[in-house]
Amino acid sequence: MNNKIHNRKHLEERRKELRNNLTSAEATLWKSLQRKQLKGRKFRRQHSIKNYIVDFYCASEQLIIELDGAIHLDFAQQDYDYERTLILENSGFKVLRFENKMIFENLTEVLEEIARHFKE
Repeated sequence: MNNKIHNRKHLEERRKELRNNLTSAEATLWKSLQRKQLKGRKFRRQHSIKNYIVDFYCASEQLIIELDGAIHLDFAQQDYDYERTLILENSGFKVLRFENKMIFENLTEVLEEIARHFKE
């Protein structure tokens, strides 16, 4: 049995596609997370865990960052997001969600909130 839960091969092409087509909110946040800029933590973008592709992932903190655009206001999407978050959290990960507009309007606060979840 394959216990590998990170970056499963069948999701590789989709991960690459998503990395090459970041939303403007993802690109903005990535500028602040890449190259260990946030308190020396390494983040990956469009990383897969189980059969989900998460926006950003910090392995040392077991921390997932998800950015939500307008699609996430849809009830069915919210239900899916909730189930997905439960599965990821029950697997030992912490999931933080931010609306896209928060990235543009309050990036400093978003970065501070992410850093608050680091184990010191």
